[in-house]
Amino acid sequence: MDFPSAIIYLVPILAVWFGFGFVWFTKPKNNDNIKLLLAFSGAFLLSLTFFELLPEVYHDHDPKIIALYILGGILLQVFLEFFSKGAEHGHMHIQIQENKFPTLLFLSLSIHALVEGVPIHDNDSILYGIIIHKIPIAIILSIFLINSKMKLGTVLLFIGAFSLMTPLGSYLSTVSWIQDYGHLLTALTIGVFFHISTIILFETSQGHKFNLRKVVVIILGIGIAYLV
Repeated sequence: MDFPSAIIYLVPILAVWFGFGFVWFTKPKNNDNIKLLLAFSGAFLLSLTFFELLPEVYHDHDPKIIALYILGGILLQVFLEFFSKGAEHGHMHIQIQENKFPTLLFLSLSIHALVEGVPIHDNDSILYGIIIHKIPIAIILSIFLINSKMKLGTVLLFIGAFSLMTPLGSYLSTVSWIQDYGHLLTALTIGVFFHISTIILFETSQGHKFNLRKVVVIILGIGIAYLV
């Protein structure tokens, strides 16, 4: 199914605001359900990466160069997490000073969101994965920001600016001179997806142990990704 370009740009924004609105109005207390949603999103995104992006990016391109960029994407995400403290995969281990905009957190999350927007323009199936990834991350990020001592206006500014980053990445990927390097940027994105997806799958269980509900949602995520 081919989505209109307006949908590709609008839906990631709505996904972030949906997560924020869910937290604002429901004040969720059950973190176990959010962890299960994270596990599903990790399995779904990882599966789409295998089913959709990997075959595409290796087709008619030097496999060693593609592999280098995939590894570069993994290293990029590792680097970003020095500043985000794991926010991209649902873990918030950062202290926010009262009424001070968390610039490093915003920049690291924004770079991550820009990169993940790159393959959406050429692969509509990835849009599903990004949506399902963004909603639980937006929920956890919103819980953290709302419970911090930041002013509501600053929180809204953060969420609003963050929500624009993935559509911006999708738009930049359509610029003519950037399109020439589209397969390399997609390979970089694959590395980012590999890292965050596997971290999500291993960190969503207490003590890093698999449980039946988590196994079920992982299998469900893989199965749905296969059918998309």
